[in-house]
Amino acid sequence: MKSREIANKFLEFFKKNNHKIIESSSLLPSDKTVLLTTAGMQQFVPYFKGEKNPEKELKSRRLTSVQKCFRTSDLGSVGDESHLTFFEMLGNFSIGDYFKKDAINYALKFLTDELKLDKKRIWVTVFKGNNDAPKDMDAIELWKKQGIAEEKIFEFGEKENFWGPPGATGPCGPCSEMHYDLTQKPCNKGKKCGPNCDCGRFLEIWNLVFMEYNFNEKKQYEVLPSKNIDTGMGLERISMIVQKKNNIFETDAFQEIINKIREIGYKKDKDTERMERIIADHLRGTVFLVSDGVRPSNIEQGYILRRVLRKAISYLSLLGAKEDEIIDLCNLIINQYKELNKKEILKIIKEEKDKFQKSLDKGFVEIKIIIDETKKLKKKELPTEDIFKLYDTYGFPIEITKELASKEKLSVNENEFDEMFRKHQEISRAGVEKKFGGVGDFGEQVARQHTATHLLHQALREVLGKEVRQAGSDLTPERIRFDFTFNRALTEEERKKVEDIVNKKIRECLPVKKETKKFKDAQKEGFLAFFRDKYGEEVSAYSIGDFSKEVCAGPHVKNTKEIGKFKIIKEKSSASGIRRIKAVLE
Repeated sequence: MKSREIANKFLEFFKKNNHKIIESSSLLPSDKTVLLTTAGMQQFVPYFKGEKNPEKELKSRRLTSVQKCFRTSDLGSVGDESHLTFFEMLGNFSIGDYFKKDAINYALKFLTDELKLDKKRIWVTVFKGNNDAPKDMDAIELWKKQGIAEEKIFEFGEKENFWGPPGATGPCGPCSEMHYDLTQKPCNKGKKCGPNCDCGRFLEIWNLVFMEYNFNEKKQYEVLPSKNIDTGMGLERISMIVQKKNNIFETDAFQEIINKIREIGYKKDKDTERMERIIADHLRGTVFLVSDGVRPSNIEQGYILRRVLRKAISYLSLLGAKEDEIIDLCNLIINQYKELNKKEILKIIKEEKDKFQKSLDKGFVEIKIIIDETKKLKKKELPTEDIFKLYDTYGFPIEITKELASKEKLSVNENEFDEMFRKHQEISRAGVEKKFGGVGDFGEQVARQHTATHLLHQALREVLGKEVRQAGSDLTPERIRFDFTFNRALTEEERKKVEDIVNKKIRECLPVKKETKKFKDAQKEGFLAFFRDKYGEEVSAYSIGDFSKEVCAGPHVKNTKEIGKFKIIKEKSSASGIRRIKAVLE
């Protein structure tokens, strides 16, 4: 059974059980506290919280979907048997309709009746309880009634069996995970070898979340208006089991691209097998991120895209890929999914690849010199200062440095590298503060301009949509330059609307409030921010009335009335998927 057949079978099964099929939402979520869509339930949060009525707006309290997801938390694990950044999640949801009994029944029925899996190889985990929620005795009894033996039911704490919320706040609850016994052979732990054992015997396939609570802004658990069900099963993982493969990369979802990578021509070993898996995953993720409007940049989603794409480009170069073979690989991925815009996706990927390749080629020359010098000196560790300079000058990925060092039986001191990176950030931040911390008239002018960019950013998001993200800015005494992610020119009406909103907020004399916060807390509270690597533990968080919230290092006025009149003088393309506004203050 092909993976798409499994997905369709899943949707049809739940449709027959009175669930409405809902289309996948974008990888760019509406929730400001999360960068990307990581779970199927994210688009349904307002319904779970009781803010929207599912019967009125969705015409059903029972829903099912196949959701595109991207998780950076698994970035370091990609290359093993079961982890991905981009994946598809099969899910069924109940908003105040059925609860634990039916959720457990549906899950077992689908796996055993529809997919013909052996029930004896299904093990489960349940929540053992904590100070906020009791042990899930109901789930234990329901699994037993469904024929799951007691010795196959394991209890775990909140790390493993309490799910959510997906952002800083939101719906959450205890969960019960279904695991599949791949080998049916315990490791040396004997009877203690069960789900979550690190021996590789079990694969987690389906998570059933019994959503009973809302984690609020006061960091308290409150009972939701109704009891809900949220489930998620990775399509690639269940395909691996149904297709009887040893890992997800042997399934039909990956085999074509893996085979194409192997055609590049190199001697196959364990290292190259891991590399080809990383390339396959990262290019698949790249294609879908670009398709949903993300563009390579140094902030937020754009940073994630740039990181995974450049890592894939680097590994392809290591394997000896010719100039445009990355385009052939991406083309192959796009052809698997009819809804993708091939021309636009390939254009963005080629532009980023061409931009990075020159630096990468220079980096390969430099790292060879560093390795040769280290070997001449009969040392076993590459000099951290040299490899950091390599990273800083050419954007040469530290993963590639480690790969090449390992082949020469040399090591990299990652702790020293991380420390050097941290110090470099502090120097960069100090430079930013110095640039914007001038005195006299120019210092005041920068403060006015800087605050205006916050208003502009939020106005653009209100007029054009939440996918708009700042992609850079530059201030001079004469003008403001502001770059942002968007894939077309603004209409005259949109441009005027943005300008009007900014001037309206200036006239409202909104107070500008600065708070020092931990970066994590600022994100949780909805402050827009550059990607994590740009900041230290503590940041300056600026709010302008109830209109704008951003993390920022620059100077600001105390009240918007100090800004003066804002006028857009030009709007044009800056790069593919990036627009540029030039404006002045009068």
